[in-house]
Amino acid sequence: MNWLNYHHLLYFWATAKHGSITKACEVLHLTPQTVSAQIRTLEKVVGEDLFRRVGRRLELTDTGRMVYRYADEIFSLGQELSEALRGHPTTRSVNLHVGMVDSLPKLIAHHVLEPVLELEQPVKITYHVGKPDKLLALLLTHELDVVISDAPVPAGMRIRAYNHLLGQCTATLLGSANLAKKCRKNFPASLNDVPFLIPTPDSALHHGLHRWFRHNDVHPEILGEFADSAVVKVFGQKGAGVFAVPTVVEAEVRRQYRVQKIAELDDVVESFYALSVERKVRHPAVVAIYEAAREGIFATS
Repeated sequence: MNWLNYHHLLYFWATAKHGSITKACEVLHLTPQTVSAQIRTLEKVVGEDLFRRVGRRLELTDTGRMVYRYADEIFSLGQELSEALRGHPTTRSVNLHVGMVDSLPKLIAHHVLEPVLELEQPVKITYHVGKPDKLLALLLTHELDVVISDAPVPAGMRIRAYNHLLGQCTATLLGSANLAKKCRKNFPASLNDVPFLIPTPDSALHHGLHRWFRHNDVHPEILGEFADSAVVKVFGQKGAGVFAVPTVVEAEVRRQYRVQKIAELDDVVESFYALSVERKVRHPAVVAIYEAAREGIFATS
């Protein structure tokens, strides 16, 4: 078994943390030749380059970013050990790097992450919002522990990631009081030519709504496509158009935005996933997310 030399790991970590070998040498009180040699030795043990040179600066490779994250936790834990040995109270926290696709409703995101804050062991959450492809790239380089998405990993993507189904629910149409009253009469034909606010095409709900329109021969006026679900709700609150939300948060949306229910779409089912590089999740916070979602918000859906 190849044992890591923690001095080598320390020199690598300091270089990555401070951005250059020169700055790392100032902190470590070592020569550049020594630090460079130790990093090369670590790369031989790892079997891959940890840095690439971009102009005059060093940039971490994908493997380098993964090693840096582990090294950062290792040396943070070492600092806590030193504090504990000196009699200073410490509370060991768990780091959770989570990605949320930008089309995911913020209320869903809150419900999914809320159980993490209730764990006995403190959890420090680093929260990223972005497009699915960008978040999956960060997941594969171990910069994220989990990605919460409204769609599974695309079938055509040759990546080793796993879909953990958190739950499913139908979609519900909402609108301002006047618009909702109008649309409830002779539904769904009443939606013809009615202004409609839908998510962007990278959202599963976008495609679900269009399938429902075709199946019911409904032709609303698509007023706009929105990546941010919160913006949709604000426009909907002002009467700009009808919009859809996951039924599990419908009541909360109605209260917060003072909008009214038009109808629940039984044929439009949204699915929510935790995407990870592990077939079986082990991170305690990700386990909490998975178990609480299936037993909580999506339990009766």
